[in-house]
Amino acid sequence: MARSYEEKLHLGKIPNKFGFSTHLHYLCHKNIKVMTFTEECNRIFNQAIADYHVKDDIDTPINNPYNRDSIENRLYLKCWIDTVQWHFEDIIRDPHINPVEALQLKRRIDRSNQDRTDLVEQIDSYFRQKYSDVKVLPDARINTESPAWAVDRLSILALKIYHMKEQAERTDATPEHREKCNGKLHVLLEQQVDLGTAIDQLLEDIEAGRKYMKVYRQMKMYNDPATNPVLYKK
Repeated sequence: MARSYEEKLHLGKIPNKFGFSTHLHYLCHKNIKVMTFTEECNRIFNQAIADYHVKDDIDTPINNPYNRDSIENRLYLKCWIDTVQWHFEDIIRDPHINPVEALQLKRRIDRSNQDRTDLVEQIDSYFRQKYSDVKVLPDARINTESPAWAVDRLSILALKIYHMKEQAERTDATPEHREKCNGKLHVLLEQQVDLGTAIDQLLEDIEAGRKYMKVYRQMKMYNDPATNPVLYKK
């Protein structure tokens, strides 16, 4: 049975102006309020975080629900990696952790950090391709960071909000602890709005040629056997 335009839009079959399929829209007959890019990011990040916490196990295999070639897939994977690493960092701070296990976990954290960096660069490649035909204005300015590195901060912020909310609702904690965490939660939520607004405005500026992208690949020398003296001197 053929679906109506509104049904396709709600199911995410019609791409919005940012080049990816949307999940939720608010329809007022022909006046369609489309999710901004960062609103869609936050939806996907929250989905990844919730999916991880079904089992809450660092060894749970990822089950990415999005098409591999889509930006949604990259965003979901980005936040999944961040979520797993969040819990790596919790575990390794256990003062009673077995030293051998701690070393193994440190190796996993190193690999995770590299995966996160690689993925940020993939997301930036998406933006570069998307805006490759934009005519940059003569007085265009460059930003202090690329869009994907700002998205990286947005993903981490979603994790902070999730876990701070947990703390603010802990029944085994003191009222003082919950109140303190609730105050921090409100700050994080405000920060999420501000960061999302800034990213959306940056993308609008790039699309209009008022700002331009210039991406520098990360050169982590300690990961490279040719540049880390501890490794190349062995």
